[in-house]
Amino acid sequence: MDFALTDEQEMVVDTVRAFVDKELVPHEEEVERLGDVPPDLVERIRDRSLAAGIYAANMPAELGGGGLDNLTMALVDRAFGWTQYALHYVVARPSNILQACVGDQVEEYLLPTIRGERVECLAMSEPDAGSDVRGMTCRAVRDGDDYVINGTKHFISHADLADYTILFAATGEEDTPRGPKKLITSFLVDHDTPGLEVAEGYRSVSNRGYHNCILNFDDCRVPSSKLLGEEHRGFDVANEWLGATRLQVAAVCLGRADRALSVALDWAASREQFGQKIGKFQGISFKLADMRTKMVEAELMTYRAAWLMDRGEMADGDAAMAKISSTEMLQFVADEAIQILGGMGLMDELPLERIWRDARVDRIWDGTSEIQRHIVSREMLRPLGA
Repeated sequence: MDFALTDEQEMVVDTVRAFVDKELVPHEEEVERLGDVPPDLVERIRDRSLAAGIYAANMPAELGGGGLDNLTMALVDRAFGWTQYALHYVVARPSNILQACVGDQVEEYLLPTIRGERVECLAMSEPDAGSDVRGMTCRAVRDGDDYVINGTKHFISHADLADYTILFAATGEEDTPRGPKKLITSFLVDHDTPGLEVAEGYRSVSNRGYHNCILNFDDCRVPSSKLLGEEHRGFDVANEWLGATRLQVAAVCLGRADRALSVALDWAASREQFGQKIGKFQGISFKLADMRTKMVEAELMTYRAAWLMDRGEMADGDAAMAKISSTEMLQFVADEAIQILGGMGLMDELPLERIWRDARVDRIWDGTSEIQRHIVSREMLRPLGA
């Protein structure tokens, strides 16, 4: 693995960092105060990110996206992690799942989403089926040339900004040595489809302005042409998507940690107590050293997984280890940064209390830390027959 960035990667990172500083950071306080990103700001950020060539940077160039590889996307996501999540999410990174679109779906969903004309969300979690995806009760029953969908999804990120949903629903069962398991199928469901209600979700302490919603399906009828991928193979499609999103979470955590360490380092180098800069006290300097050490560990784990993904060699455990390492690192770094600043660290004049709050969800969404550890240990034990 070559640790040196290419000239192109350096240029991309510089472009994103400049965009973040100019277009996003100035609006952090407003979004925190409102708990929302105003519609006119959403439109302005989207337009300017399209003009800068960084919108949909993860999608193939031949489809109109940025065509960046996974390692470069990790660098981009780290740069975006410097600022508030609700702001940088507007610079969309469409789900890789959309590359499963075929026929008319390409012109109706895939290409308009890459161009910023449409916005998707993804609906998998349910009130009684979080980590247990196979336990979902939302069902899609075939009725002639249609599917009739009934059930509820929750924790659906940015569904209030989206105009269609990539839905995962149970469409049957299969017998396995461990008993019957549900077969999952994915669908493209427009938000104006009769029988679909997009309802306000829960108030989260993390990522203010980035809303979660509840989707209620009541005899929602969609034609079979809205099926994404193959019937009963939605779980395979989801697994392909989850690896990329777990790397995204890991890389964003690196950027948040960069911001937290920067604040703590400036404070340690300028704050005086007992006649000297507090950074000279071992109790502070050792904290800084431990923070930096854990950040480099997580960085290497994340970049390694992205590098393997570009080579087609990444296993689920590689992405899982990157997510564990980065999310738990950020928890440590944010907490230690606040400890270095003392009471000021908890005041909203500085970004540390926001980073501390926002970091909590990263060990939960896109698979909890416990699920990630299960994935890693399963890969270790299976070859031994355990």
